[in-house]
Amino acid sequence: MSTPVPVLMICRMGKAKALKVALVSLGCPKNLVDSEKMLADLAESGCVVGAAMDEADVIVVNTCGFISSARQESLAAIAEAVEQKRRGPAKRVVVAGCLVQREARGLYKLAPGIDAIIGVNSRRDVLAAVRGRTHVTKVAPYAAGIYSDAGRFRLTPRHTAYLRISEGCSQKCSFCTIPAIRGPFRSKQPRDVLAEARELVADGAVELNIIGQDTTAYGTDFPRGPDLASLLRKLDRLDGLEWIRLMYTYPKRFTGALIDALGDCGHVVPYVDLPLQHVSDRILRRMGRGMSRRSVEKLLARLRRRMKGLVLRTTFIVGFPGETDAEFQELLTFVRAFRFEAMGVFEFSAEAGTRAAAMTGQVPDDVKAERAKALMLAQRELAWAANRQMVGRQVTVLVDRTDAEGRCVGRYYGQAPDVDSVCYIIRACEVGKFVPVEVSGWDGYDLVVRPL
Repeated sequence: MSTPVPVLMICRMGKAKALKVALVSLGCPKNLVDSEKMLADLAESGCVVGAAMDEADVIVVNTCGFISSARQESLAAIAEAVEQKRRGPAKRVVVAGCLVQREARGLYKLAPGIDAIIGVNSRRDVLAAVRGRTHVTKVAPYAAGIYSDAGRFRLTPRHTAYLRISEGCSQKCSFCTIPAIRGPFRSKQPRDVLAEARELVADGAVELNIIGQDTTAYGTDFPRGPDLASLLRKLDRLDGLEWIRLMYTYPKRFTGALIDALGDCGHVVPYVDLPLQHVSDRILRRMGRGMSRRSVEKLLARLRRRMKGLVLRTTFIVGFPGETDAEFQELLTFVRAFRFEAMGVFEFSAEAGTRAAAMTGQVPDDVKAERAKALMLAQRELAWAANRQMVGRQVTVLVDRTDAEGRCVGRYYGQAPDVDSVCYIIRACEVGKFVPVEVSGWDGYDLVVRPL
């Protein structure tokens, strides 16, 4: 879950007084791209970045509704916006995004004080919702195609950007709400992906992080290709692009051609985000993942053989219905043995409308919490040991920012933005530049580096 990003824009409507609009973006990078596009639509109507939320005339909250914790975070942000409206000067609260798509019109009762709602497939209606004088309700079913993300008002630093190549998901995981929220899988046309990539590079991006609900399914809905492998090879040839990182992959979608492309492309960094969710064969079947432990292990071995210096990020779900102590121990032993470079853990959330929510054998909350803690403690030991081994190694760091304490912060290729650890650079460096460094130490999950 990303940190909320407050953004305020000023909409000039003819001779009317400038309308101030604050936008708070919650959730994953896919939601962030939607926020960036909505801001661009507002900007095209005369909007300019302005003051803080408490100075806004209209507050827009772009929500996440993937799991219950994200839902609660979104409802808290909406409540804050409604309170800002009560105290003034805000006159309207507009709620957009995934929670709207899940709750639809019921959101008005769930969070009194909302003036307009727009779902994920109605983001083009944000201006009408902001300008409206009465309730606006736009919750359309999924579109047959996929929106263009060109011309975004980017919230990421200029040197890095997310490039969305698809929308929706057609996998049938028993625990997941994404197909109900975002619809079935649809690929963006290759020419549109490449055009957006060129636009982002022309705007200063040297790093593109490839996103979608299932990036490895890219092209499967086209009658005759292309696939993700060919798309990556085309992106790899773009002038000015240094790092390409592949996020949100699905294990059963990896082909030999894709693995070869990952190994061959000079600008595709050896980093793969590969959510596995579990390794017990029985739990994987109940999850509907379409993979066995043996096939997972074979894929991981192939990836590490083909990509030198590969950094693998994964996620696991603990406390899935029916998960026994023995099956959790199997997962824990696997994590300790395989030694993932980065890992996230989620406690199972029984989401309404999913098959898993109705399964027998629901695991108590306290057991789920204990298992999540045990898995993360095991990963912490592995991560800290890996950091100790990094000391003395020379890598290249992309400088992101200077933090509140005045420290220069960057990332080497094995660290994705927002979700991974960082590098603290022992010297001021120019943001957006690549700097060769040597790892001189570590601080928890993060590395301490000095420029060469």
